[in-house]
Amino acid sequence: MRSSNPVFSRRGFSRDNGYAGFNAQQPQAGGPAVGTNPYATGNPYAGDATNPYATNPYAPQDTQLGAPQQARGNVMTIDDVVSRTAMTLGTVVLTAVLSWLLLPVDPANLGKSYGIAIGAALVALVLSLVQSFKRKPSPALILSYAAFEGVFLGVISAAVSTYIADGVVIQAVLGTMAVFAGVLIAYKMGWIRVNRRFYGFVMAAAMGFMLLMVTNLLFAVFAGGDGLGFRSGGLGILFGVIGIILGACFLALDFKQVEDGVTYGAPREEAWLAAFGLTMTLVWIYLEMLRLLSILQGDD
Repeated sequence: MRSSNPVFSRRGFSRDNGYAGFNAQQPQAGGPAVGTNPYATGNPYAGDATNPYATNPYAPQDTQLGAPQQARGNVMTIDDVVSRTAMTLGTVVLTAVLSWLLLPVDPANLGKSYGIAIGAALVALVLSLVQSFKRKPSPALILSYAAFEGVFLGVISAAVSTYIADGVVIQAVLGTMAVFAGVLIAYKMGWIRVNRRFYGFVMAAAMGFMLLMVTNLLFAVFAGGDGLGFRSGGLGILFGVIGIILGACFLALDFKQVEDGVTYGAPREEAWLAAFGLTMTLVWIYLEMLRLLSILQGDD
């Protein structure tokens, strides 16, 4: 079973029987059969042929199978994930601030700014899809995604702040940070258990949520107005809360993937992939938080 986050659904970040591992599909000598908990025998990548990273094509030659001591110097750490995530989120924030300042959202320029924002969002979507299908992380691609995503967020945030309520953007940022901190604390305290049942529930809920949002969008495009009303009024508030809860669940899945990447010795390059996934999840939460607060402020 693969991770719900598309950037983790690649070599090195897969699930087996509800527990995250690293594509260890063959049983180890003297180990459990395929499908059992990989934690039962400790690190499944202790230097045998089942370790997909022992012969990964982009590791230095002295870190290949047969040199586990040298290979340990090129593994992902929490510090790597934190630093890459800071760079990626920093790029998002920087380009968001620049687009806020340089792309005015006054009535005379709103259409042009919206056009640039939509174009940036489409480019960011394409870049995210390209990275998701690449065999290894590309820092340039990930940072480019973050830059274009920031342009989109900057224009949307400026428009919301100008036309709906001043200060709502700060509230959305603080709310996103609070969700991140809350989920991290709950995960580290063991209050959230990421297992097969949790994964299945989150995936089913996310698929249903996205299906409803796409249906609402189609009705809005062809019938006008707000479609089925899932993004305004009482239903908008309800689905905004659901969207934030789903984002929190995706954060828990992301934390699990990062934890297992560190535990089982993923290559250091994978820290960029972890940063990419965390950034996408935080952008999701911020947009849902911004939409929810906008509805609440608009009803005042």
